[in-house]
Amino acid sequence: MMVINRSELLDVVYRFYPRGVHCFERIHVPADEPFYGDTEEHRRLVEAADRGRAEYPTWKAMIRRLGDRYGLQNESLHLLSGGNDAAYSARIWLTDETALSFHVSLLGPYYGIHLPGIPEEEPVAREIAREIEATYPGYQPIPPELGNEVVPDVAMDAVPMGKATIYVCLFSSVWRFVDPV
Repeated sequence: MMVINRSELLDVVYRFYPRGVHCFERIHVPADEPFYGDTEEHRRLVEAADRGRAEYPTWKAMIRRLGDRYGLQNESLHLLSGGNDAAYSARIWLTDETALSFHVSLLGPYYGIHLPGIPEEEPVAREIAREIEATYPGYQPIPPELGNEVVPDVAMDAVPMGKATIYVCLFSSVWRFVDPV
């Protein structure tokens, strides 16, 4: 497997998210300023989401297998109704109050497992990684030292300029929903 590096990840981010363009509704953007929804990058993101919808049965089969073993919440259902997420996302409940989330990017061959920091997470995370790698051959996890890096000149839906990380850009704003204990 190839080693993932910062430059490669930023190239992918900038392919799908315009630099320096806030993600506002058209009504809030002056006529002489670029509109996020009209950019080439946003068009590519929409196309990736379209591919994700077309390939959804693969994701559904994988989460069904995991859901047979764990309490699972699919965070990707709105993709089917036209959402433009960058990844498939789901949550597995480790306890009544604590979940880990996992994501399979639609933008490149990457996945992430967001751990909450409790002892019960390790065997579940290993099983999720095996399942993802078997279902999506060639996909690799993004290491935290790269994934947590802020991309200062990118904004996206629900994430203002200067707050999006590589994880959030390549997966989803749902990445932020798991807080380590």
